[in-house]
Amino acid sequence: MTASPRRPLLFLDVDGPLIPFGAAPQQYPTYRTGPHLREGGSNPLLARINPAHGPRLAALPCELAWATTWTADANECVAPLIGLPPLAVVAWPEPSDLDEQDERNGLHGKTRALVGWAAGRSFAWVDDEITDTDRTWVSAHHRGHALLHRVDPRRGLTDHDFESLHAWLQWAAGPVGT
Repeated sequence: MTASPRRPLLFLDVDGPLIPFGAAPQQYPTYRTGPHLREGGSNPLLARINPAHGPRLAALPCELAWATTWTADANECVAPLIGLPPLAVVAWPEPSDLDEQDERNGLHGKTRALVGWAAGRSFAWVDDEITDTDRTWVSAHHRGHALLHRVDPRRGLTDHDFESLHAWLQWAAGPVGT
């Protein structure tokens, strides 16, 4: 996962894509129950994180970054469960710095920050709260390629999501050697 100007970014949310929610609890498989999940105060939903997602994410042709309200906790709590190294973490604006007009128009609070972080670089954003308003805003304000990939929070990341992301990221990276 070495950073390169040619490699697209992949901004990854935790709740929804990695921790599915919204369906009946018995519908979710659970995975490892190591000491990190048994300690007092641990989030029991961490057991829903599929450890196979880590190697699949690491194999994508991109630079991964957390785009989650978990912020640095994603590196402490989530990354070890799926075998990822610590990733860059997108810093979110303070609520008082968010544009009220954006909120009224349905723009996600993450959208402007992600476009700013990408700074023209191609990126994919994986989240369960992406809307057409976000897609329209990114299209108008980001000069690079962007894929806003909405994941069904009841299912989390699926094989189809990984296939779509891999194909798009390869396309966005362009031909090798150019």
